[in-house]
Amino acid sequence: MRLKDKVVFVTGASGGLGTAFCKAFLKEGASVCATDITQEMVERTLSELGAPDSVIGAVVDVCNPETIHGAISKAVERFGRLDILVNVAGGALHTPHKFLDIDEDSWDKVVDVNLKGTFLCSQAAVRQFRKQGGGGKIVNVSALAGRWLGSLAGCHYTSAKAGVIGLTRHLAYELGPEGIYVNAIAPTITLASQRTIDLWNSRPEEYRQKILSEIPLRRLSTPEEVAAGVIFLCSDEASYITGVTLDINGGRFFS
Repeated sequence: MRLKDKVVFVTGASGGLGTAFCKAFLKEGASVCATDITQEMVERTLSELGAPDSVIGAVVDVCNPETIHGAISKAVERFGRLDILVNVAGGALHTPHKFLDIDEDSWDKVVDVNLKGTFLCSQAAVRQFRKQGGGGKIVNVSALAGRWLGSLAGCHYTSAKAGVIGLTRHLAYELGPEGIYVNAIAPTITLASQRTIDLWNSRPEEYRQKILSEIPLRRLSTPEEVAAGVIFLCSDEASYITGVTLDINGGRFFS
């Protein structure tokens, strides 16, 4: 177990990727605080994860610092400390993907949740890391869109995910002297949630085949494959890695 006794805070835990990450952390011996925007989503995730001795849930709006700090305090009260933050909350959030169809509210919603939410959660986690000492690790979920462009989402999503990569680099440089590691992952399309499956299936067969033909491995990734990258970045195996964005895209894009 590479993360035995570590305490992990996961945002967006009820999504396909978020739940896969929580399962991977539990398998590696960590304790998990699984958070999401509604109580119903949190309870559903807790039911799927099981492991009541190693998992707690909390309702968190990543754009509301009060809820973030409250959930981190709950995690620390239960498990004694915080070691890892994984910023998963985000996505296209059911907004239009065509440039001229994206209104200001849609732009603000996507940029706020994906980018500002990552910033606010990272701030709260770093305050806890400093309070307890010993450093910590942050993994931000960007996307291939942040490296290149979005296949299923619009320019607001691409812009937000590119911002996550920039934020990751800056925080790694600023926080590295304190032993705080900050990295990101950039997966391509992963059929981890029903929303992503529906978006993928809504595209014409010709379009889907074109995307698959652009991936040297000729397939989409699984949630477990993406989770493996997150676990690696949080483990001692990545003890000299900070400020990177790990491309998990089957070779579709080379940074």
